[in-house]
Amino acid sequence: MSWPVASRSCASATSTPRLGGRASASAVESMLPTRRPPGWHPAHRRVGVVLTRLSSVAIFPLVMAGAVAWTVAGLRAGMDPIAAMAGPTVSAAMLVLVAERLTPLFRSWQRSHGDVRVDLAHLVSVSLTTGLVQIGVLAAAIPLSARLSGAFGAELWPTSWPWLAQLPLALVVAELPKYWAHRLEHTTELLWRIHATHHSAPRLYWLNATRFHPLDIGLDTVVGLTPLVLLGAGPELLALFNLVSAVHGYFQHANLELRLGPLNYFFSMAELHRWHHSKRLEEANHNYGQNVIVWDLVFGSFFWPERDPPEDIGLSGLPRFPTRFWGQLASPFCWRSLRDGYPSRR
Repeated sequence: MSWPVASRSCASATSTPRLGGRASASAVESMLPTRRPPGWHPAHRRVGVVLTRLSSVAIFPLVMAGAVAWTVAGLRAGMDPIAAMAGPTVSAAMLVLVAERLTPLFRSWQRSHGDVRVDLAHLVSVSLTTGLVQIGVLAAAIPLSARLSGAFGAELWPTSWPWLAQLPLALVVAELPKYWAHRLEHTTELLWRIHATHHSAPRLYWLNATRFHPLDIGLDTVVGLTPLVLLGAGPELLALFNLVSAVHGYFQHANLELRLGPLNYFFSMAELHRWHHSKRLEEANHNYGQNVIVWDLVFGSFFWPERDPPEDIGLSGLPRFPTRFWGQLASPFCWRSLRDGYPSRR
């Protein structure tokens, strides 16, 4: 199998100073301004390096913890679950957007590749699709959940636990079917048709966390949400699960220097996910976890090498893959014409 270049517009940008996963302090310093303003002192550069390092370690856990705490406070105040997570979700997205401008991993990824309008369209499409699919899953699975609980004579989900204790369990339980669905999308050509849109991104930044074909995000929503609803997870927990998925997705695709250390053995964060977007199959066919990485560790697909992540990402082998929104929506249904004359991924 070969991995799809989305188009000539997706070509690799020139190499630039960057903050790689194993970068040295000199690489960090190269990202700082070289023009010295009035009153500048060499200590200012050292302070900038220290702040950049601290940000790379702290920004994700702090923003995630803040978003969860904000949502929990809203739920305890009696807010509707959807309303309780709305403010934290949007605020986290804006914080990532600002952070990307201040401390980018790759400067080439800061520039538009003609993809912003496409990704905005996908944001709207994914929001609508996810909402509709969630309504359908809830309508179908809630009655079945009641029957299952009745058949076992007890609640199947630990609803008596605090929400913050239920949340990690929900992330791990939902990730198992999501993991296998995602892995099959990379190994089965029929499913790869609907997933290729996500990998057509020529760069990684917060907004392409929602670059998904509707069929792809619909499948992901069904397989992830259904087990939680069937087991009896409550609406507050589902809101927290959706919040964490959204905030995690923004950081997972962010053009940010992140150094999460041991957290990379639980969260499927950017340091791992960048390898999944590599053009090289031996690198890309790893790290399938969407929120947590635990099932990659269990099933042997965890990948975190001791070198900088690829800057040149996207599809290779499908040069005709559409770069516009409507073309990407149609791509699964005109697959033969897209790969005609090029080898299949299998």
